[in-house]
Amino acid sequence: MTVGQWLDAQIELVLASLPQERPKHIHITLAVGLIPLALFHLYLRFIYVPESQRTARFEWPIPPEAAPGWRGKTLSSPSIHSHNDDPSLLPSTKAPSYITCYAPASGHHLETIPSHTADEIRASISRAEVAQKDWGKSSFDRRRKVLKSLLEWCVRDMEAIARISSRDTGKTLVDAAFGEVLTTCEKLRWTIANGEDQLKPESRPTNLILAHKVSEVRYEPLGVVAAIVSWNYSFHNALSPIIASLFTGNAIILKASENVAWASHHYIRAVRSCLEACGESPELVQIVTCLPDAVEALTGDTRIKHITFIGSEQVGQKVALKGAEVGTPVLLELGGKDPCIILPSADVKFFTATWMRAAFQAAGQNCIGVERFLVHSSIYSSFITDMTSRVSDLRVGDVLAHAGPEDKSKRIDVGAMVTDRLFDELEGLIAEAVSQGARCLFGGKRIVHEEFPSGHYFAPTLLVDVTPSMRIATQEIFAPVMTVLKYDTLEEAVSIANGTRYGLGASVFGKNKQHCQYIVDNIQSGMVCTNDFGVFYLNQSLPFGGCKASGYGRFAGREGLRGLTNAKAVTVDRFHGWVQTGIPPLLAYPIKSGEGAWKFVGGLVGMVYGKGVAGKAKGLWDLATAKA
Repeated sequence: MTVGQWLDAQIELVLASLPQERPKHIHITLAVGLIPLALFHLYLRFIYVPESQRTARFEWPIPPEAAPGWRGKTLSSPSIHSHNDDPSLLPSTKAPSYITCYAPASGHHLETIPSHTADEIRASISRAEVAQKDWGKSSFDRRRKVLKSLLEWCVRDMEAIARISSRDTGKTLVDAAFGEVLTTCEKLRWTIANGEDQLKPESRPTNLILAHKVSEVRYEPLGVVAAIVSWNYSFHNALSPIIASLFTGNAIILKASENVAWASHHYIRAVRSCLEACGESPELVQIVTCLPDAVEALTGDTRIKHITFIGSEQVGQKVALKGAEVGTPVLLELGGKDPCIILPSADVKFFTATWMRAAFQAAGQNCIGVERFLVHSSIYSSFITDMTSRVSDLRVGDVLAHAGPEDKSKRIDVGAMVTDRLFDELEGLIAEAVSQGARCLFGGKRIVHEEFPSGHYFAPTLLVDVTPSMRIATQEIFAPVMTVLKYDTLEEAVSIANGTRYGLGASVFGKNKQHCQYIVDNIQSGMVCTNDFGVFYLNQSLPFGGCKASGYGRFAGREGLRGLTNAKAVTVDRFHGWVQTGIPPLLAYPIKSGEGAWKFVGGLVGMVYGKGVAGKAKGLWDLATAKA
């Protein structure tokens, strides 16, 4: 009951206790007496905000580069090392190495950022370590205040956040809002509403031998943790580990991808401003952007108590090996080759839009996007017909290219890819599949955009008649390619779906519940859903992660929060000072009689765990008759 509700109840009691027929002076006295109470009540209800409900508004300057229509210097061959060809791009701050940030949709230079050195990384860890000492003892109210303030910011500045993401990754504003802001808001909401319940001490049952003890598990902060995150969701991949780390009482070092260093620095400035506005140390959150040669200063530092890695399998293996060397636990979220199994009972017309987004959201650079569409032979032709018309109508471009309402900026379906580094390999995989019998009905190659020839564009592609033996059916491509395979039986669909090294997400579509359940029960993946794609991540109470080559460990849900804590098992006396554990004389060192000690222990085991009444009675008898 809140204070306001209690006051309501007290006023009702006062009024109910008075006689129904009251003299005039009682009315006056009652009115005068209730006025202060009523004013206090109004203050509590409409003005006073409890500490646990308060938020802090903070200033966050939006960079001019995020504005629609902004134009910078065009890089002829954009890459994170473009400054090597143009010294004028270097900042005034001298550094051993630099990261060139540019817009992949246009090739426009954003900023050149000095790459952090090993010494700078170690100094960041030190600052975080100092700040965490107090934060680790903070109340859940303090932690909620920070998260609530971040949630208000996400909603208030959603468009600016999406524009920064769009500028630095090339994705559309809709894709940024849908995949970046929406999921982050939900993670904040879930953690605010449920985090304390998942982290408060948890009572555990005991047994007959320990009946005089009380046991519980306490989830305590680890200290300083690290997150090494990928570039495909620059906002969410940065905020998600920060949310979990802060709420569990940890400080965090975020190692952002060089490909989105510009956006990541702006987001972390906002988080640090939020912490400061809430009266907390901004040093709780540190950002590191560096080239690979300096990363071991982070992964090899024993002060880092946990590493969350989101990225490629090859790099993840290196991080895991380094973590094993120094004894740091590592959570790996790696690649995927997610299957979407479309049953003959599926409503093809209804779900066409869902499948298009599953394949082409964020230009296919989505870890839980669908990379393989397994379509039943009975609806294969209709599926291809519908998809052909849809895919061929997709428009590719830079959604932030124009400041005004020009037609070019009104409908951009698919944005640029973050990098063109793998375009040669991707074109080769598609050409190889065609040579082996597949048909490329649309796309299949890079696009030289007429307005932005320096942008990283790959044509939305529809590749059909793919077979499980083709490399493109088993190798992760992370691109806007809808790869379609045909199957005839449920068993065949499951065999194809499970026929890769990966096991991240999966989905099945159909009206036949029994058939859908068969797929759910037999698919090898960390996550699966029916008649939808990727929604297991929108429910932040669920753990997120995969199996097989897709990694191990989970973030999100209670598993994700508790994974960032030390689960301390605590056993205390139930009747402290009155009933204590003693060592029976027969078991006390030095043991006087080995035979008597053995009979005593055997009797104890039989009494507690023996079969039936007879077994327990025998155990009790042995326990009572054991002698030295």
